[in-house]
Amino acid sequence: MRAILLAGGISLLISLIGTRYAIRQFTKMGYGQEVRDDGPTTHHVKRGTPTMGGVVLIGASVIGYFAAKIITVSTPSASALLLLLLFVGTGLVGFLDDFIKIYKQRSLGLRSKAKIVGQTVIGLAFGILALSPLLEDDRGQRPASFSLSFIRDFDSFVLPAVVVVALILLMVIATSNATNLTDGADGLLTGCSVMVFGAYTIVNIWQNNQWCRLEDITYGKCYEVRDPLDLAVIAAAITGACFGFLWWNAAPAQIFMGDTGSLALGAALAGLAILTRTELLLIVLGGVFVMETVSVMLQVTWFKATRRLTGTGRRLFRIAPIHHHFEMIWEEVTVVIRFWILAGLCVAGGLGIFYAEWVAGT
Repeated sequence: MRAILLAGGISLLISLIGTRYAIRQFTKMGYGQEVRDDGPTTHHVKRGTPTMGGVVLIGASVIGYFAAKIITVSTPSASALLLLLLFVGTGLVGFLDDFIKIYKQRSLGLRSKAKIVGQTVIGLAFGILALSPLLEDDRGQRPASFSLSFIRDFDSFVLPAVVVVALILLMVIATSNATNLTDGADGLLTGCSVMVFGAYTIVNIWQNNQWCRLEDITYGKCYEVRDPLDLAVIAAAITGACFGFLWWNAAPAQIFMGDTGSLALGAALAGLAILTRTELLLIVLGGVFVMETVSVMLQVTWFKATRRLTGTGRRLFRIAPIHHHFEMIWEEVTVVIRFWILAGLCVAGGLGIFYAEWVAGT
């Protein structure tokens, strides 16, 4: 438990101080944000705001985690190292995207296919290693499961390894792109991430307290997760880093996390869901991210369908993702706060479902 507090506190301090330094340095280097021309006109004043703040967010999380492990004299687990691989790897993909935007002075970085290729390579490496027998613990437990899961594995739905790896890859790409879509207003993604990663810290602590150890395995009541306590340490580190970054990212934002941070955060959420056997629960906990993604899918589908039928494409929303639609109606800060409220309700609902399942099971 001490490692969790240390990781969260250290990463928060590093993020809080490091982001201020990054703002100064990125401003000097001209690493400013380019703004999409078809977005809300109120965003045009943000052009030139320092971006790639995700570098600090990722760095603070990683340093916070390893510092906590060193201080508590404990060894990093296989699950934690896999999650860090996914977190940092997708962050590198986002970094390339951000750097191209800055270098070429445009709002588009990596081509979509190139971005998907990068996410695929990292996601496949994560999925294959997570299912590898080389990473079994002394109970024969691997980081990932061959079953689908909501709060626990559905043991009746054991899938072939190829199918599981494909599902893991789909989840990593979908979740990282969902958080990328959400990152379009000052503090929106950062604030939502604080709540969702905080929720996973609680979930992992609970799973650790009710863990299926060798001496007290009671199937149906305990949790079959390989390294719940170490996953809680990483979740706490990312939560702390997001808290520190939010100080500077809240409206009016002095820095943006860019794709470096947004892709990494989404991939880390997917990784936590997979490693904690709560894949479907993430849909509830990350309800805002789901809403943002669905709004884009509906917008594109409706536009293409109406263009095919009438010759003129029509839109369901003024602009997608949906937070931009509401920015046409309300002030940006109002949109962000209300979406934070929605994120909080989703997290409360998800944690309530998680706990209710335990109570019903006992």
